[in-house]
Amino acid sequence: MTAFDYPQPAPIADWNRLLDGRVAVVTGGGTGIGGSISRLFAQHGAIIELIDIDASVAEEAVAEIRAAGGSARAHIADCREWDQMQTVGDTILADHPYVQVLVNNVGDYRPLERFRKSSPDSWKAMYDINFFAMVAATKTFLESMIAGGGGSIVNVHSVEGMRGYPGDPIYGAMKAASAKFSTDLALSMGRNGIRVNGIGPDLTQTPQVDYISTSVGSEHLWEAWAPVGRLGWPEDQARVALFLASDLSAFVTGHNIPVDGGTKAGAGWFYSPNEERFTNRPKGL
Repeated sequence: MTAFDYPQPAPIADWNRLLDGRVAVVTGGGTGIGGSISRLFAQHGAIIELIDIDASVAEEAVAEIRAAGGSARAHIADCREWDQMQTVGDTILADHPYVQVLVNNVGDYRPLERFRKSSPDSWKAMYDINFFAMVAATKTFLESMIAGGGGSIVNVHSVEGMRGYPGDPIYGAMKAASAKFSTDLALSMGRNGIRVNGIGPDLTQTPQVDYISTSVGSEHLWEAWAPVGRLGWPEDQARVALFLASDLSAFVTGHNIPVDGGTKAGAGWFYSPNEERFTNRPKGL
């Protein structure tokens, strides 16, 4: 065989529309990181099927996408509920037999329960929102991706699944499980044309985690808190998600990328004797 007999990377027809015509399901896609992903993917031509538990933010995102000339539809559902996911899946697949992109963005660290005060109920809550929701959405749309010839799954978890996290070992364990699920699924699905990768955010301003209001008076320390020297934004996460969802990453699968401004590389957590707790933003250096 010559080099020309081997499969080659698919050509990119339009660098400004990297997802042109592809059906993209985004869970938690109304606001924050998920909302930024929905909007950016739509700018690149994706047909957005947005799933969110909050009707107001979901409809707002859809309205913005449509006003900008994109295609989007909202589905109001709790991704922790299997029956609701099946109903949404049936609705989406009735109109689009094949899904090409799935972004599992749902997750939450709240309510934060220190392990010594935690309970089986709090453990289950962390499991449901951070792992079960991702697995449920993946199972709902996986067969359609296989039938359509492949696609890309992007799992948004956390940098805390890739480093030691003193805040809540249950939350950290669920995020680590999400990262491992991404790697393992990538191996089994590669020959079906499906790539699976994860994103581990940190220090990113969202409605869920408000770094701005909790950093008042210490803004000058961002150069110490993040090696890149600044706060992260949902758009930072969305751009990496776009890379992983598109053919730009056609030879990338089974990886978990920290999108954290360098905090994982720099360890990230410090113990404050004065406050008697770990912090990722020490205010005394």
